[in-house]
Amino acid sequence: MKVAVLGAGAIGAYVGAALHRAGADVHLVARGPHLAAMRQHGVQVLSPRGDFTARTHATDDPAAIGPVDFVFLGLKANSYAACGPLIEPLLHQDTAVIAAQNGIPWWYFHRHAGPYDGQRIESVDPDGAVSAVLAPERAIGCVVYAATELEGPGVVRHLEGTRFSIGEPDRSVSARCVAFSEAMQAGGLKCPVEPDLRNDIWVKLLGNISFNPISALARATMRQMCLHGGTRKVIEIMMAETLTVAEALGCKPGVSIERRLAGAERVGDHRTSTLQDLERGKPLELDVLLAAVVELAEITDVPVPTLRTVHAISDLLADRMRSAA
Repeated sequence: MKVAVLGAGAIGAYVGAALHRAGADVHLVARGPHLAAMRQHGVQVLSPRGDFTARTHATDDPAAIGPVDFVFLGLKANSYAACGPLIEPLLHQDTAVIAAQNGIPWWYFHRHAGPYDGQRIESVDPDGAVSAVLAPERAIGCVVYAATELEGPGVVRHLEGTRFSIGEPDRSVSARCVAFSEAMQAGGLKCPVEPDLRNDIWVKLLGNISFNPISALARATMRQMCLHGGTRKVIEIMMAETLTVAEALGCKPGVSIERRLAGAERVGDHRTSTLQDLERGKPLELDVLLAAVVELAEITDVPVPTLRTVHAISDLLADRMRSAA
């Protein structure tokens, strides 16, 4: 099995290292000091489950890799539309693209069945720009339940979790999903093939849609948001509205708001990825987390006043970040 990890940051390098340990032919695509460190020393994984080093091929030139069986996409979703020159050399006729993104994916209504089958979500696939680069037919969905961070160039700190749930948009248990799942498990990770990954998408989104924008607006950690009465109530309302949209689309996330809040509180003083991006002056990945659900609420005629309010304020923040860049 030949795998390219496009965007081999903390999550991508961790997955690549695990697949390499399982015997897959792994190629990491990165840049800068992180790439230089991986070339010289390999990927160093520091984990409560045991430290290890994976000396796998790393490059900034996908053309030097050539076509692969799987592309594990570790880029931020707001980079997808522009990733054509990077991903094109990696594709052959049957290459699958596994997108490890938060939020609503561009392929959400691909082979969805029902009244919304094939509908494009403008906020995540504006004018079809993402679908033009990443054909929905190639997509395998992926919901990440692992927490990692780059401790330094080439050094991945694994904090918790090893689950990477995957699934086909048409809900089938395909041979390509099974093959990738088996390779991930051989590398020490959990990788269940879910018949309907959309339920997992909404479970993860319950936290991302609320904690991520609020953390950026309040400059607050998970624990701080949970313990403050006002923000906790806003987050509860945002989660309730999100569940209503999910149910209108036929999904049953199967997790209570209290359980989701309790889990977030246990994480402690963790800064969300959106807050980290804000502090580093990077673009905020809010379209797939928040704007997409507001758009889905319009499609399904579900009232989401609190989501709309938070979206309006956080969208202004994102605009100011773009103007300052």
